[in-house]
Amino acid sequence: MVKPSRSYRVFQGVNGVVLTFVVLVTLYPFVNIIARSFSGERQIRAGEVTLWPKGFNLTTYKIVFQDSMFWRNYGNTVLYTVVGTVVAMVLTTCYAYVLSKRHLRGRTALVGVAVFTMLFTGGLIPNYVLVTSLGLKNSVWAIALPNAISVFNLLVMKAFFESLPSELEEAAQIDGLSTYGILLRIVLPLSKAVVATMVLFYSVSFWNSWFSAFLYMDSSDLMPVTVYLRNLIAGATGGGNAGAGTEQLSQVGANIQAVTIVLTALPILAVYPFVQRYFVSGVMLGAVKG
Repeated sequence: MVKPSRSYRVFQGVNGVVLTFVVLVTLYPFVNIIARSFSGERQIRAGEVTLWPKGFNLTTYKIVFQDSMFWRNYGNTVLYTVVGTVVAMVLTTCYAYVLSKRHLRGRTALVGVAVFTMLFTGGLIPNYVLVTSLGLKNSVWAIALPNAISVFNLLVMKAFFESLPSELEEAAQIDGLSTYGILLRIVLPLSKAVVATMVLFYSVSFWNSWFSAFLYMDSSDLMPVTVYLRNLIAGATGGGNAGAGTEQLSQVGANIQAVTIVLTALPILAVYPFVQRYFVSGVMLGAVKG
């Protein structure tokens, strides 16, 4: 085994110090937000909260958790995320697989259509008129279908499928597999990295989305939790509905933003470690050729 040179050891040391600093700088805002969400009003307004909660207080969490509307909207978010992600993955995977076939007639036109929609959109009013005329308002499809295909994700998956050896599909054709059989039994099992990455991208997008629901849903019972928390910040729900007193309202006003960030980010942060190992390989294999 070759012994590392002195310059290489110095590089490793400097690299470790720099990366450690970057990690600490990146983690500090998250830790601070969590600490603020559990801190008291006076300590927050005085700027005393840094990495550890001061004046430990659960008032805002209690007000949010005791509101039945919060749990109803949270369930809506889970439903919209699951349905939207499934629809998006099916459509994106099928479209990307088709575009990866170089012998396909009209392939250039299909790629051009996808790229065109990434650069130009119909606008807010035409989209609203279209969704309304199709009868999609006040349903999960108003959120899932208009946002079903991300062109960036589509192009990444297309490049990944193109990187797979064509000999595998040719052998499967000789064995009698149909096009769908090749996709389901050959291509997708070899594409776990990019599939997991796309699932993460779409899940985060649908989980954090609030404007589509705000636009297409007329009832508060159909709203996702992001809209609920937005209204809570604006003072439309939450503390007032729970019958909170003046002291409680002051506490809510002091750390409501921190609480909402924790409640919306925590589920995605809990899922991310399970797909993180696919993340880098999925993106890089779909983006780098050669």
